[in-house]
Amino acid sequence: MNKTRKSIAKRLIKTGGGKILHRTCGQNHFNSRESGKTTKNKRKNRELSKNFRKTIKQL
Repeated sequence: MNKTRKSIAKRLIKTGGGKILHRTCGQNHFNSRESGKTTKNKRKNRELSKNFRKTIKQL
């Protein structure tokens, strides 16, 4: 039995449909200089790219 890597598991969300979501980068500071559209888009979680999916599922 393989152990789950908890540091990675805390950063990712697995949906019912099998997608893996992660938090959008660049949300912590220096956000006042960005447009409202950029700020709004950063609130959403993003889907993990297909290249990383297989690697993450193993972890």
